[in-house]
This record gives sequence, structure tokens and C-alpha cells, in this order.
Amino acid sequence: MDSLIAAAARALAAGDPLGALKRVALRDDAPALALRGIAMAQLGDLARAKALLKSAARAFGPKEAIARARCAVAEAEIALVSRDLSWPVKALDAARATLEAHGDRVNAAHARNLEIRRLLLLGRLDEAERKIAELDPAPLPAASRAVHELAVAGIAIRRLQTKAARTALARAGRAAREADIPALTAEVESASLVMNTAAARLIARGEERLLLLEEVEALLASGAFVVDACRHAVRDAGTLVSLATRPVLFALARALGEA
Repeated sequence: MDSLIAAAARALAAGDPLGALKRVALRDDAPALALRGIAMAQLGDLARAKALLKSAARAFGPKEAIARARCAVAEAEIALVSRDLSWPVKALDAARATLEAHGDRVNAAHARNLEIRRLLLLGRLDEAERKIAELDPAPLPAASRAVHELAVAGIAIRRLQTKAARTALARAGRAAREADIPALTAEVESASLVMNTAAARLIARGEERLLLLEEVEALLASGAFVVDACRHAVRDAGTLVSLATRPVLFALARALGEA
């Protein structure tokens, strides 16, 4: 790896895409194309980033399996940011296996985190939890640990486990500050806002008030009879009945509940 490529890679790792582009913007060799693609992704030009990464993957030779795997992981991240959930998951899994086999634990862990984030978007929490349990974040660099903790917090938030979510977000914040990447710190702060923003509206006894996630968790654990207009279900202490496929029946239950 020549000095300009190494310097550009360090700039990207520090969240400085413009600094990376200054070093490789005029180069068309495979490593430079890959770094340019990642830089454009960080700057938000996802279409250009995707094209550059595809060019880089083609330019790397058949013996450069690690480099091609890293390109596949970067492409998967762009697809995830674009909410293109049809991107071939098998390609990401194969890239992760290649990276693990060659000892690139950092990028393999990043691939695993992308898999988990995709599962979260699809609402497949059990699968996401199983995959996150397979990953030990301790030996990873700070940026990777922060992303891992964001995934842990995402699962906890969706399961209404607010104490676990706050703990994971605190760990993510410490790791993001250690990494000193402004975009990552901003992502953690944005995720943390969910915990302090109204998440539901409670209508009871003719009055309405907004609830934080912690209050929603406490309400559902209280044993009260709840007509849940978010999940289209009715529940009490020991029973949950989904009416998601019975819209007329749910509308009747809601009307009776509000009355």
C-alpha cells in the first residue's frame, strides 16, 4: 500500500472524506477507486459511491479476495442506507466469511453489524439478537463498538426494554467519543433522542397525554387493559390478542375503549 492510499484510508477511518479525496481523487487504480467510493458514500452521493465500488471490485484481481470482500461490505452499507433491502444478503455473508478467514476482524464485525441492522429494519428481532450474541465487541476499535452498541440499543428499544436501551446508548456514546468521529457521535445522539421524545398518546378517562417509551413500557407491564393502536391489538396482564388482520373489530374495540 503506497503512502497516499494509506493516508486516504486513515482519513476515511477518522470521518474525513474530503481529506481522503484530496489524496486519491485523480487516481483510477483499484484501491483508489474503493476509497473514493467510500468517501462519496460518506458525503451522501450514494449513486456515485455505488458505481465506484463496483468498478473497484472489478479492478481487483482474482487473488485479492480481501479487497473484493471489503468492497462488497461497502456496497451492502450503501444499500442499507438507501433502504434497498433487496440487496443480495448471500454476497454480504460470503464477504464476512472471507474477511473472518483472513483475520480481518474489524471489517468482518462491520459486515455482521450490517446484517443485524437489516434484520432490525425488517422487524426480525429474534434473528438480530442471535447474530448480535455471536459477536464480541471488546477487541474491536471504538467506532465498531459504537455501531455494535447502537444495534443492541435498537433491539432493546423495539422490545420496549428501556433500561437496557439507555445502557447500550451510553456505551455507544462513550465509544463514539473515543473514536472522535463527528458523524458517529451525531448518530448516537440522534438515536438517544428517541428515549426522550414522546412515543405514544394515551387516551384514558376522557383525557389525553403523551408518553415516553419508559412510560409505555410501564403501562404495558402494569396489567391494565390496553387497546394498542400502534400494534392493533388488545392486551391485559396475561393476554395479547392481535387484531391486525381484523380492522373492523379493532375499530370497534378502539371506539369502545375511548368511550
